[in-house]
Amino acid sequence: MNQTEIQNTLQQEASPLVKSDAKPKHWAMVVDQRRCIGCHSCTVACKSENNVPLGYWRSWVKGIQKGTFPNVTNMFLRRLCNQCDSPPCVQVCPVQATVRRPEDGVVVMYYGKCIGCGMCIAACPYDARFFNPIRHTADKCDFCSTRIENGLNPACVEACLSRALIFGDIDDPASEISRVLATTPTSVIKPELGTKPKVYYIQPDHALKGRILFSEDFEEAIVNYKKSIPSPTASYWKNQE
Repeated sequence: MNQTEIQNTLQQEASPLVKSDAKPKHWAMVVDQRRCIGCHSCTVACKSENNVPLGYWRSWVKGIQKGTFPNVTNMFLRRLCNQCDSPPCVQVCPVQATVRRPEDGVVVMYYGKCIGCGMCIAACPYDARFFNPIRHTADKCDFCSTRIENGLNPACVEACLSRALIFGDIDDPASEISRVLATTPTSVIKPELGTKPKVYYIQPDHALKGRILFSEDFEEAIVNYKKSIPSPTASYWKNQE
């Protein structure tokens, strides 16, 4: 057995997704905002599963209140890495520490390669990346890649009380997510950027899909989103104290 054959064998043993008899997948998620109650169970499950440091998030629930007292409504929107088919973070990484896996379309981090330059954090148009002060690397959601490699759903999907999260293979027409996408109108965040996100939303509030600012276009916003996003600027990663 030559060196190439040995490497291929080791890769197949390390990940069931790259076995020769495994059909490639294309993982995606649907967030049904009609069901979301803003309980943050998904956020807590994500932090617990991935050992995310306090004060940082791989995924989070963005919330605002709209209306005039006493007619006020709470609105929520779950945010996470959009697992783009054309990810800007991959394009700017100088050491290939961020890659999009060809076998399933998931954008993952190779922490051993990351030099903490922060270019991917600045390049992400969805504020989905942060600098992990424990690893001293960039970090983000990867659909709980270890779980999905072993046939499990991401932790957030398992924890969702209202079943607002649907995860699956969009290349499988028989999967639940494919049926939902085929029968229910959905939208993605910032489609004009051409990143081809793989996180779809059902009936999201338009005001929650961008950074909330007080303006004439959104006079009823009472929560400033800039105080809640995990990476409001690309400068904080420089401080590694």
